[in-house]
Amino acid sequence: MPSNAELERRKALLRGLAEQHHAQAIAALPLPREALTALFDHLDQALGAGCDHSLRFTRQFLQQQALDEATVVPWLQANGGYYDCEVLANVEDAWQ
Repeated sequence: MPSNAELERRKALLRGLAEQHHAQAIAALPLPREALTALFDHLDQALGAGCDHSLRFTRQFLQQQALDEATVVPWLQANGGYYDCEVLANVEDAWQ
């Protein structure tokens, strides 16, 4: 059985790895975090009428904000956001 000091050392290593992973994930965002939050807010309002299984509202937001669809859309899809409702359900859950 490891000593308390060894257990604390291991916990510190795990915390450091988690912080490093978090920093890398933030650095890999294809848009500013504020814009991502604004996208979620936009979709929350726009999807009141329901989801049509497209990225219509996401693309609309990206165009209005002059954000690069060619970069953002593949990133959203890689994070489970193939439709507006999935961006809100899957991507927002992962990043909030």
